[in-house]
Amino acid sequence: MEALRWRAMVPADLGAVVALADDLFPDHYEAPARFAERLRASPALCRVLARENGPIRGYCVAYPWPLGRIPPLNRPLPKTLGAAGAIYLHDLGLHPDAVGHGYARRAVADLVAHASATPIALVAVNGSSAFWAAQGFCEATGDPVLAKKLAGYGPDARYMIRHP
Repeated sequence: MEALRWRAMVPADLGAVVALADDLFPDHYEAPARFAERLRASPALCRVLARENGPIRGYCVAYPWPLGRIPPLNRPLPKTLGAAGAIYLHDLGLHPDAVGHGYARRAVADLVAHASATPIALVAVNGSSAFWAAQGFCEATGDPVLAKKLAGYGPDARYMIRHP
C-alpha cells in the first residue's frame, strides 16, 4: 500500500481538515473560517497528510507570528501580521491510524527546514509537551501575560519555542 505523504494544503482540503480537528481537539474548537484564513495567510506552511486521492489523515497549520505572543483561539488574525519574528505552529493533528509512524516528526522536520533561521513557536496541549521537547522545543516561562493567555488552552498548556 502506498505510504502517506505530506503535501501542500489546498482550499478543497479544508472540510476534511476541520472535521479531523473537531474529532482530535474537541476542547479547542475553531470555525472553518479560521482554518481558511490561516491557509490564505501562509499556504506554504499549511500541509495535509494523505495518500494520492486518499482521505486526509493529518494536517499541519503554521503561519508567521510575533515571537512571545499567542494568537487567540477561534478569532480572526490581524489583516497584517507585521514583523512576525517567528513561525507559529498553530496545529498539528494526526488521525489515530497515522499516529506512531513518524509522520508528526516528518512534519516538524519539514517546517524546521522551511523556517531556516526563524524560530518556531507553539502551544503544547493535551499532554504533548514531551513530544515537542523531543523535537527541540523548550518551554518559555516567566511572562505573566503569556501565562494568562495560556490558561485559555487548558491546565497543561505550555508555550514552547524551537530556536534555530
